[in-house]
Amino acid sequence: MKQWLKTIRKGYGKKLVSIHAWNAWIVVILAVSGLMLIGGFWRETLGIGRVWLKWLHIAVGLAMLAPVVYYLFLASKHWKQLRNKPWQKANTLIVLALLIGWLLSGLVLWQFKLAGPRWSNAALLIHDLLTWVGLPYIIYHSITRTRWLKDPARRTIQTNESSAHSPGVQHTANSSPVTDMPDIRNTPAAMSSARAESDNSRTSASKMEKPQPVYTRRAFIRSAVGVGLAVTLGPTFVSWIGKNLKFDNSIDSMLENDPNQMIPLPQPSSASSPPIGGGAEGHFRVYTVTPIPSFSNANWSFRIDGLVEHAQIWNWEQFVKLSRTVQISDFHCVTGWSVYKNTWEGIPLKYFLDKAGVKPGAHSVKFYSGDGVYTDAITMDQAQMHDIMVAVMHDGKPIPADLGGPVRLIIPQMYAYKSVKWLNRIEIIDSEHIGYWEERGYDKDAWLPGASQRYPDTSGS
Repeated sequence: MKQWLKTIRKGYGKKLVSIHAWNAWIVVILAVSGLMLIGGFWRETLGIGRVWLKWLHIAVGLAMLAPVVYYLFLASKHWKQLRNKPWQKANTLIVLALLIGWLLSGLVLWQFKLAGPRWSNAALLIHDLLTWVGLPYIIYHSITRTRWLKDPARRTIQTNESSAHSPGVQHTANSSPVTDMPDIRNTPAAMSSARAESDNSRTSASKMEKPQPVYTRRAFIRSAVGVGLAVTLGPTFVSWIGKNLKFDNSIDSMLENDPNQMIPLPQPSSASSPPIGGGAEGHFRVYTVTPIPSFSNANWSFRIDGLVEHAQIWNWEQFVKLSRTVQISDFHCVTGWSVYKNTWEGIPLKYFLDKAGVKPGAHSVKFYSGDGVYTDAITMDQAQMHDIMVAVMHDGKPIPADLGGPVRLIIPQMYAYKSVKWLNRIEIIDSEHIGYWEERGYDKDAWLPGASQRYPDTSGS
């Protein structure tokens, strides 16, 4: 084992340079792919490529384990080189903490179905925090540290060579003069040469002892990289902080800027005001595949058609008068975040199915989004679940456009990509329908862990 470690550590200075280069490339790929995965523009543009990009992100994230493990074999030798260098030690620990934190939180997100919503919710928050705080730092570290390691005059990993002799001064074993040579030491030329040599030696020593300029060319490059990263990632980080720490991210603030112009506004029932769930716990993240649409009484309607006995259509004034029920349920996104104890108020899906009268031969219920692009579907058996709701209120307030209002579907036992936003049409069809994200690689049945064991529940309790 000792011989094997000795072999691994041989030439470890060059190996540390390679590790920094690997990490730099890995972090760049993870940063670019991660930002594309959460970007609204890329969600729409990539299509099924987004699923492939997600698997690339996971694979490269797992590959990050290799340089971390490799470094651990070199760590003891490296640590000895960092004696009396507290800043370098702290830097090494910070980078290792970031890499290990990314790995662990990423593994939980990768296996979110096994981890469960609470673990995945925490892992997503940690993963994001490490990204926005650590990404600028680790890119800066990788770039500057690779350059630093290649500089033999500054790096810690170097051959310890020193000389006790000053430049230009020669020592011999026998300092006695040779008698048959002319003594020229006291000639004016020799004395002048000796003084010049002595002055040069003193100047050289003075330069070595003199502090280097604080703002060197190398320092300028490092500063430029740091400023560039701050400018590039800073606004996104501030936006992330605002969304996750509730800076202007409440339902009230969304409603204040709501582009929807629906009149009259729905009035909450006594069970919604105050919400019987006690108020939602967590924060919604706004994901869309199109720009957020806006609606008014003039361009909004709701209908159910297809394989039904009586097709139905409502305008907003009629729809808002329909009898509503209230339920408390959790909301889980397939990307790993959740919002708990939501109080939803709306019309059960079964009401619309009963009102229209489903014909024999019906296979699926298809849902249409008012954005004109997004659709999804569930089977007729799945549609019998009592907690599927066409919601018009959340925690006693109208649903803002950012969260899918004025009307959205809620299917609590499935991941949220089934809960179609801006819902305005239900169609009963005689075959299965592959929804927007299912076409792009998502599961056709979006069951939460354990939910399929309770399906279908037709008790109405």
